Amino acid sequence: MESKNLNGRVLKNKVMKTLFFSATVIALVFLVLLFYRVLSQGLGYLDWNYITSFPAPYPEEAGIWPGMIGSLMLMGVVAVVAVTIGISTAIYLEEYSPKNKLADFIRVNIQNLAGVPSIVFGLLGLTFFVYLFGIGYRLLAGGLTMALLILPVVVVSSQEALRAVPSDVKEASYGMGASKWQTIVRVILPAAVPGILTGIILSLSRGIGETAPLIIVGAATAIYTLPDSLLSKYTVMPIQIYKWTARPQEEWQFVAAAGIIVLLVILLLMNALAVWIRNKYQTRY
Repeated sequence: MESKNLNGRVLKNKVMKTLFFSATVIALVFLVLLFYRVLSQGLGYLDWNYITSFPAPYPEEAGIWPGMIGSLMLMGVVAVVAVTIGISTAIYLEEYSPKNKLADFIRVNIQNLAGVPSIVFGLLGLTFFVYLFGIGYRLLAGGLTMALLILPVVVVSSQEALRAVPSDVKEASYGMGASKWQTIVRVILPAAVPGILTGIILSLSRGIGETAPLIIVGAATAIYTLPDSLLSKYTVMPIQIYKWTARPQEEWQFVAAAGIIVLLVILLLMNALAVWIRNKYQTRY
């Protein structure tokens, strides 16, 4: 009887292993096909002139420079707002907030916000930043909207990084006579920095590829000047790519593919930076 049960469990294990392996292979096949299609279409249009040129009415003259600069400036606003508020919120929830039902309710809802569709944050930004605060369809409104989008992820990842610091390290600091704030600044935060930075970079890499919220808060489909302040008109790479793919001529699909390659390179660099920071500075206790 025991031998029969053991054989059944072994068979079930083999079946599940085969299913999981097949699912992985299918996902990788479609990923490879996607990369092949993008690279085969976009490499012919990708050169330095494409990167440094402005949008144009002809495919061979079009470039992604305004979108790239707009994306970088937008991420600058997002990083300042989301990092400041996100880390501060995580420190309060982990180190200062009372352990009661209200604090648990706040934590659960922050985690739930991380799964809310991005279009909802776009509507929120349109209501508050564009109309209520009167910022208008400007770079600042887009940056604040995207900061709201990634803020829950920054808070949750920062909480996990702070929670990963062993309690023995904190108690040793208190035993040496350090105050709570000194312990947070000199002991907890330095130990949690790799995890916090990794979460921030991964959050920004999500934000730089979003399109739906920025369409709602007024990102232009094409501009012919670079934004010179937080109240300037702007565009971003996903918006430009979306606009190019909507045009009927086949050449514009190749221009869009070149833009996708540029966006993918930036995303891969950001993710590689996150992995490097985690591996280099993470302390193992």
